[in-house]
Amino acid sequence: MAQPPLSQRIQRLERELGVRLFERTSRQVTITKAGTLLLPEARALLDRAESLRTAARRIRDGDSGLLRAALTPDISGETVAAVLSGFRSRHAGVELELHELSTAQQLARFAARELDVGLVHHPCDVTGLDFGPVLHRELGVLLPQTAAAAAHEAVPLALLTGFDLALFPRADAPALYDDVLTACARNGYTPPAVRHGQGAGFVRGLILTAGVVAFTPRDARQATAADEDPAITWRPLAGSPLAWRHCVAWPKGRGDTAVRAFADAVHRALRETAAARTDLPDRPLHLRPAAEYLL
Repeated sequence: MAQPPLSQRIQRLERELGVRLFERTSRQVTITKAGTLLLPEARALLDRAESLRTAARRIRDGDSGLLRAALTPDISGETVAAVLSGFRSRHAGVELELHELSTAQQLARFAARELDVGLVHHPCDVTGLDFGPVLHRELGVLLPQTAAAAAHEAVPLALLTGFDLALFPRADAPALYDDVLTACARNGYTPPAVRHGQGAGFVRGLILTAGVVAFTPRDARQATAADEDPAITWRPLAGSPLAWRHCVAWPKGRGDTAVRAFADAVHRALRETAAARTDLPDRPLHLRPAAEYLL
């Protein structure tokens, strides 16, 4: 800084503080006693100003602050733990506010700007969203151990004829709900009734006493105690006709480093704990409302 503007700023600061900071002569400038006493305070203020700038940069770049995120209710406890651990190992300075929300609830919160990132089921309306890779988790069936279909290593859907189906409420993911029932009908299974419910204890009770089956991925079957209850068994579906298809989504143009770190943590956790695999080739994917297409 040139000398005249510097001198003017010093004089303005002295007027604001009401003390003289420097003694000036034609030959030299020396700090006054008042200036010496205020010097530590001045240095502390400069340090705090730099700290403020650094914090602002971290918030801007997604390295600090609050991230509002969501997972769907069908995610297993092991996967949830892996997501939390993976995210915190990379972004310990970010407060992660994690919610359990259906796809429809997440889409509503995205529209209301109340959610930063979430794992959604497909098909769904992806208008206004960016997204990561689509992952695929094949579904099996939970059914009574005494059912004839339980004797098969892989159960054809047609062998479930006569059983009601426990399924999530349609409002949670309308397009997915319709896809599940359509796939069942195409493969010879039309349930006499659909019982709406997702709670592990509720679904288990239906299976044990009400002639009901439920679809669930292999990694989530323990939620209904299928591995611990000899009266219930889990079997893969013959031909893999049903699957959950997920991806992490966030509002278009708002994918900062924290959002992408969460997406990476979810992707890694699902692959490692839920045997999920990439659903489509690694090239641009265009998702349209209520459906998915490779173009």
